[in-house]
Amino acid sequence: MVLGTYKEALSARSTEQKILDVSQDGGIVSALLCYALDEGIIEGAVVAGTPDDDWRPIPTVVTSSDEVIAAAGTKYSMSPTLSAIKEATRQYGLEKVGIVATPCQVQGLRKAQAYPFARFVADKIKLIVGIYCMENFPMGSLDTFATAKLGFDSLQDATKMDIGKGKFWLTKDGEDSGLAIKETHGYEQAGCNICMDYVAEWADVSTGSVGSPDGWSTVLTRTDDGESVFKGAVEAGLIETKPMDDVKPGLPLLEKLAKGKKDKNGKEREKRAKMGLPLPVEY
Repeated sequence: MVLGTYKEALSARSTEQKILDVSQDGGIVSALLCYALDEGIIEGAVVAGTPDDDWRPIPTVVTSSDEVIAAAGTKYSMSPTLSAIKEATRQYGLEKVGIVATPCQVQGLRKAQAYPFARFVADKIKLIVGIYCMENFPMGSLDTFATAKLGFDSLQDATKMDIGKGKFWLTKDGEDSGLAIKETHGYEQAGCNICMDYVAEWADVSTGSVGSPDGWSTVLTRTDDGESVFKGAVEAGLIETKPMDDVKPGLPLLEKLAKGKKDKNGKEREKRAKMGLPLPVEY
């Protein structure tokens, strides 16, 4: 299956205005973490925290809903999020940890859970929320997009980043400036070109904007734990949903992009293999 194994696909958004005010799309990641924290399903979570002055993401351990909301929003440069798992379990003493991760990071987590030498830490991960990811950019690339491509004086002028409708967007003073995605090719992290996973196929819950209307997110529940947390948040009135068949552009667009990444990057993997270059093992 091009989207991996999943139990249910829905379009969803948070019902909490304080989450929607700071969220990327439907605020599903923040809503799920807040619900899981409040219900004691997790004791804390590892997220890509509030960036510093140059938008560099910082791995952060959050233990309250307020801290989750403070860290909301997507950052398009890689956050070494997994490096904070040890901090969460050792320094914070957390026994039940949630984490928000890109597809490649999710694969790393699942591999860590499968190997005994890492399990004393990895087994404390109780909820993995995966975010859709086509590619990720070094900080230097983001600075180029802002200054050389969009005419900003500095990347620090931007108040929000987003990717949608075929463009990379930066927001400044409430106004959006867009750069065509085709102009960003070649600026991404080199490893992104051999990644086969767009929709975080090994997460408990995967989410992103593709397939849903503006202000909503497409959610794929994948595991029993993911389904339980998501349905619990819905039943608690913290998330509202719509059937994917009732929204546009719907799952066909998500499937198209996921397949496109597999096809394109599969060819790159074959090319590198013929050159004798090492490739990561797919989980």
